Amino acid sequence: MVNVTLFSQIIGKLDCSSFKKLVASYKTEKHQKGFDSWSHLVSMFCQFANSQSVRDIGNGLRSASGNLNHLGMLKAPSKSTLSYQNKNRSWELFRDYYYVLLKSLGQQR
Repeated sequence: MVNVTLFSQIIGKLDCSSFKKLVASYKTEKHQKGFDSWSHLVSMFCQFANSQSVRDIGNGLRSASGNLNHLGMLKAPSKSTLSYQNKNRSWELFRDYYYVLLKSLGQQR
């Protein structure tokens, strides 16, 4: 039996192709090793689960380690990796992707 979580259903609604186009335009994958922009986006969606810190996000993703490959992630990030990426990755990427999502998901009823 497949265990489909609400979290994976939310992530399933995200448009991967438009996110990849934004990643290419912002060049956020350049000089990044092991933690790509998609993994960063999925990690930040853990805020919806009332995560209070990067430790909560890392622990939550680590507890779902068997399902991470269904989310498009290789492994759960450490808290130092999340902190570093939050500080150094371009926030404009996520802002623009929000507007892409708003436009596409806002049309659904």
